[in-house]
Amino acid sequence: MITLRIHHKTTYRYRQLVDLGPHRLMLRPRETRDLRLMSTEVTVTPAAAMSWAQDVFGNAVAMATFQTMADKLVIDSVAELELNAAAWPIFDISASAFLYPFRYSNDEWTDLGALAVQQYPDPAGRLRGWARSFVCGDPTGTLALLTDLSAGVSRSIRYQRREDEGTQSPTQTLDRGWGSCRDFAVLFVEAARSLGFGARIVSGYLYNPNQDIVDSTDAASTHAWTEVYVPGAGWITFDPTTRGVGGLNLIPVAVARDIRQAMPVAGSFVGAPNAFQEMSVDVLVRPIDDRDARSPVREERADQH
Repeated sequence: MITLRIHHKTTYRYRQLVDLGPHRLMLRPRETRDLRLMSTEVTVTPAAAMSWAQDVFGNAVAMATFQTMADKLVIDSVAELELNAAAWPIFDISASAFLYPFRYSNDEWTDLGALAVQQYPDPAGRLRGWARSFVCGDPTGTLALLTDLSAGVSRSIRYQRREDEGTQSPTQTLDRGWGSCRDFAVLFVEAARSLGFGARIVSGYLYNPNQDIVDSTDAASTHAWTEVYVPGAGWITFDPTTRGVGGLNLIPVAVARDIRQAMPVAGSFVGAPNAFQEMSVDVLVRPIDDRDARSPVREERADQH
């Protein structure tokens, strides 16, 4: 178990005063059996009225509304938590789902709903054909199939950090042969859905103290990965960017059907067409029992505005 402090600071700068519209914030880490949240605080400058709610997925969502104009917006989040994810988790998959293909129960199928339906067009069946190439037999091991599919994403697609907004469709990622962590996550989730699995996107933080993990050249970064529902085991974490299975080094903030629903910060402003100047994101994650240690700060463009 490790106790961590996460400092996530988002700064927007404008060339002149603008009217800030409501901003939707998803910054509170999501408690799981592997994560216990000890404290969290979000500070917004200029001052905003904050209201909290849970969305349809159970994520904590804050809505910030503003009364004054500003040429700078700072959203500062600090959270402390205990992370206790196993390095080599064991999944107690039901006997009925141990081999693929299997059938979800009627209740599971109903409850999974849109999480088991592809969200991006695939009229030629290219994505499904690519996903089927990882099915080694009939039947084949369910966990082995999903693990191979996750590893196959990073083998087939070259990782490349993208600063532009939005996410590539799965077929665009296959065509281009490169993508960011969010593109990897969308490709894996849609491929799993094409095979009949219920799957969802996860956004949060990647803690990389040894600075040896793809998508994190520093000690921490924002990150996107996936979860697949397998009867008995429940939601199993797959990170196609790092080829990881299980939640080690991953700090979830939001789960969603589509990556657009898990943006850390989303909002608007009213001003001149050229009013927006820049946005920066600083993420710092460090052990709480090592407060004096200096850890690198990652500054990056993010798909948040």
